[in-house]
Amino acid sequence: MPMATKYTKPVFRRPSNRTGTNEQPKQADLKQFVRLFTFIKPYRWQLITGVLAAGISSGLSLVFPQFIGRFFNAFMSGTTLSGLNMVVVLLLLVFLVQALFNFLRTYLLGVAGEGVVADIRQELFKHLLGLSIRFFENRKTGEITSRLTSDVSVVQSAVSTSLAQLVNQVVLLLGSLILLFITNLRLTLLMLAVVPVVMLGAVMFGRRLRKLSTNFQDAVANANASAEEAIAGIRVVKSFTAEPTESDRYTRQIQESYQLAKRRAVVRGLFISGIFFAMLSAISIVLWYGGRLVFSEAITAGDLAKFLLYTIFVAGAVGSLTGLYSQLQEALGASRRIFELFDTQNDLPLQSSTRQHKADTQHGSVRFEHVYFQYGDRGDGNVLHDINLTANPGEIIALVGPSGAGKSTLVTLIPRFYDPNEGRILIDNQDIKELELRALRSLVGIVPQETQLFSGTIMENIRYGRIDATDDEVEAAAKAANAHEFIAGFPQGYETIVGERGVKLSGGQRQRVAIARALLKNPRILILDEATSSLDSESESLVQAALDTLMQGRTTFVIAHRLSTIRNAHKILVLNNGRIVEQGTHDALMELNGLYKDLHDKQFSTSELIS
Repeated sequence: MPMATKYTKPVFRRPSNRTGTNEQPKQADLKQFVRLFTFIKPYRWQLITGVLAAGISSGLSLVFPQFIGRFFNAFMSGTTLSGLNMVVVLLLLVFLVQALFNFLRTYLLGVAGEGVVADIRQELFKHLLGLSIRFFENRKTGEITSRLTSDVSVVQSAVSTSLAQLVNQVVLLLGSLILLFITNLRLTLLMLAVVPVVMLGAVMFGRRLRKLSTNFQDAVANANASAEEAIAGIRVVKSFTAEPTESDRYTRQIQESYQLAKRRAVVRGLFISGIFFAMLSAISIVLWYGGRLVFSEAITAGDLAKFLLYTIFVAGAVGSLTGLYSQLQEALGASRRIFELFDTQNDLPLQSSTRQHKADTQHGSVRFEHVYFQYGDRGDGNVLHDINLTANPGEIIALVGPSGAGKSTLVTLIPRFYDPNEGRILIDNQDIKELELRALRSLVGIVPQETQLFSGTIMENIRYGRIDATDDEVEAAAKAANAHEFIAGFPQGYETIVGERGVKLSGGQRQRVAIARALLKNPRILILDEATSSLDSESESLVQAALDTLMQGRTTFVIAHRLSTIRNAHKILVLNNGRIVEQGTHDALMELNGLYKDLHDKQFSTSELIS
């Protein structure tokens, strides 16, 4: 056993300032929208075919005014009934072919759009899972899920429905304009006089819509985050009868988003109604002037009817395109938030060349060499100061100290949830920064105080420790963790649903499932973060017995709340204000009459008073 050593004041070194901003330069909106379409490549043939079908369908729509013009001219000239019948029959055939291409357009673009959006969600979720713990500490869960759901849904309409509408309206607009020029040049120039006004309005209102849409999506994300927090902590909410407080908070945030939505609706309404007023005014003027031309016999009634229909097509296309423009601005606002997440990089630097070790080839020695650490976003001071420690393979290292001493922070550096600001950490004499993260974390098992289970079955939660484990291996791990007996007592056994976060199990049951999960992983290094502190005496004894099994042959770091559980530790490290102030065995530390003895005496005197 190592001898106890008294902490001596170190020579402090100023931690190097390695923090910096990784902010990406603001991307141009067009580049951002083009970037969105990089997800289209797997669906390019469906997209191309759908676009062609949309173009053909819209092109066939241009035939309709031609038939109407012939119909009017035939009617005015006294053509026989058979001639009129032929016009109608041909028109019905055109509609039938158009319906076929409409189906192809809707189906193919729908499939392509849904596929693109599904890929965005999958890639974004995969990217999020690859980010560091620090990222999730600075973001609310509801905000992140809002990006995955509501923001992507806004983009979805732009990728699928809006794309089809864009092709339709562009073909209608260009085709109608060409045919208008062919039909009558003077009427066409008169009708087009309103276009500059429309374009100017589109630019002005579009910018406003984009800003409002971005603010609206942020407000919705904040409301979702509040709702997610309240639902996740529903037991606390109810225990403090805080339902009105949470309801009021959510209502305020929803009302904020509602006010933004109303402002957006006003801007969109003024925009679209103004466009339609301008276009319908142009149609009215064309009707007035065209009627004068018919009376003067400059054009035929059929040509006027045909011209009016094409003018309506142009008005409808311009109105739709302006609406699509507003949708594009909203999609740009949503996609900006999505790509901000895509552009967020893992703040843990990855080595280009890494050595990957299997867990069963590792001995499990851990060494801290002059480690300094600070969170940065929680204040400028160091949380850990000049930490030096060595854990030999199979040793049990206990960490004790007052709250806020740095115990939990120290152990989170081992699986590299954070990197030290100075110093280094070695596993089997190799810097953990030289290990690939998955290989490193495969060596480490963690049993926290607050056990996190997933809303599946007990079998699925234990198998989370090793996905390819057999049912027999899962059951063996449960038996070793003293969990098999209570699991077998459930009507559905290992297929019992644990509920969200494991709420259907007691605290002791959840802990034993978590221990079984860690046993199945079979890590070389084990971290127990006050794993029994919140349990009753009976549950604690069962869990402690399971932990004793789990610790056998593994290098173990135990954060101890109850000092009685660490008497047999090979080495006890006493932390205070981020420094190791004492270290040694239980008996040796008691003889020092230092901080450890003070903590021990206070705890046991309190226990005697309670008993």
